[in-house]
Amino acid sequence: MAKKIFLVPLSALSAVKSSRLLIEFQCPQCGAPATLEETDHLFSCEFCKVNSYLLSSVYRYVLPHSAKIDKELLFLPYWRFKGMFFSCVSNGINHRIVDVSYQAVQSEYFPISLGLRSQTQKLRFLTPDMEGYFLDTSLPHQKMMQIVEERYDASLPKPIYHWDFIGETLSQIYSPFYVDDKVYDAVLNRPVSPSLPGDFQTKTLPGGHPQWRLRFVPALCPNCGWDLKGQRDSLALNCNNCNSVWYPGKEKLKKLNFAYLPEEGDNITYLPFYRIGADVSGLELNCYADLVKVANLPKVVQKDWEDRPIHFWSPAFKVRPDDFLRFARNLTLSQPDGKWEHEFPKAQIYPVTMPLTEAIESLKLSLASFMKPQRILFPKLQETEIKPKNFLLLFIPFHERAHELTQPAFQLNINKNLLRYARHL
Repeated sequence: MAKKIFLVPLSALSAVKSSRLLIEFQCPQCGAPATLEETDHLFSCEFCKVNSYLLSSVYRYVLPHSAKIDKELLFLPYWRFKGMFFSCVSNGINHRIVDVSYQAVQSEYFPISLGLRSQTQKLRFLTPDMEGYFLDTSLPHQKMMQIVEERYDASLPKPIYHWDFIGETLSQIYSPFYVDDKVYDAVLNRPVSPSLPGDFQTKTLPGGHPQWRLRFVPALCPNCGWDLKGQRDSLALNCNNCNSVWYPGKEKLKKLNFAYLPEEGDNITYLPFYRIGADVSGLELNCYADLVKVANLPKVVQKDWEDRPIHFWSPAFKVRPDDFLRFARNLTLSQPDGKWEHEFPKAQIYPVTMPLTEAIESLKLSLASFMKPQRILFPKLQETEIKPKNFLLLFIPFHERAHELTQPAFQLNINKNLLRYARHL
C-alpha cells in the first residue's frame, strides 16, 4: 500500500485556515457544550463564565463513527503533525508547510494515513469512559518524524547541511474500524483492506480502554489569584493586577520574565519575541564583533564590540516560514537595545502562539539565515552547537497601517491578513 503524505501548499494560506481541526467539547466546570479549535489553549465557558487553561503537550482526539454500526469498534491511533519544515542546502534555505498523518501502530491492514477525514468532521477529546478497543501506540512520534524527514530528504538537493521542523502542532487521532471478513472503516462504513487471514485477531494487538485525560488548570494568576487574560490560542497569559506573564510548564503555569520597548504614537500593536542568550561552539560567535564578521555586514568592527554580548531573536508568534526567518534574521542582526519597560504597554498586545521550545530549536536556522558566504559557512553547521542559557519575552512596537504592521527601525513589516491566517499553522 502506497504511503501518502499530505502537504499544504505555501501559496494557499486560505487552505491552511480551512484545514484546522474542530473538537466537540464539554466545559469541565458545568458540562455545557462547546466547540474548540486545535490551536485553542484558553477556554472561556459562555454559560458558567469560568476560564480554564488546557495543559497538555499532545492532545488526543477521536473521530466519530457511523451511528449505523453495531459491531465492536477498534480504534487505531494516528500521529498528526502540522508545522514548518526547513532545510539548509547548497543553494540556500528551503522551506514548506507540512500537514502529515501517519499510523502510530504500523499495520498493512489499516490505512497508512487519515487523509482529509479529520479536517471534515468534528472530533472529540479522548476520555477513559469511551467504549471500544483502543490500540496502544507502538511507533514513537520521533520515529514518525524520521519517516517524514526521509520522504523529504529524497527530494532535496544534496548535501543537506541542516534541517528541522519548527512551530509544530503534534496530536494523536484515534480512527474507528471494525473487523469482519475485512477491516472496515467505521466512519465511512466501507472496507479498507483485502480479505483477512483466518488467524487474524484484533485482540492480539496490545490495547484496551483509554487512560489519557485532558488536563485543565484554572486561568487564575498563581501569584495573586486574579483572572489571567489572553486569547483562545494564547500560550502565555497575562495578569494585569500584579503585572506578570504565565507560561505552561509540565504540571502548572510558570512565571515568564518580560519587558517591552516603549514607542510613541497611535495605532501601535506590540508583537512578542523571544530574546535568547546562547553559547555557540564550532563557530566563533561570542560577541557583536563576531556577529558582524559571520554575517559579513558592511561595518568597520569597533574594539568595544568585542565586549558587547549578542542574543538570538525569534518570533513568539506563528508566522509563515519566510517571514519567520526574516523576522529572526533582522532582529538578531539589529540587536535591539534601549530602555526596556518591565510592565505591560498601554496598547494592543499580540498573543504568544509559538512555544519557547520551538524558538530554541530554530536557533541554528536563524544562524544559517544570516551567515555569509553560505557556500563556505554552511558546511560548518553540522559541527556547530548552540546551547541556550537564558531567555526573555520582549514586546516590540509595530505601527498599524491599512493592510500591514510595520517596524521601520528594524526593517520589518507583515501583511495583517497573512498574520491572521498564520495563527492556524
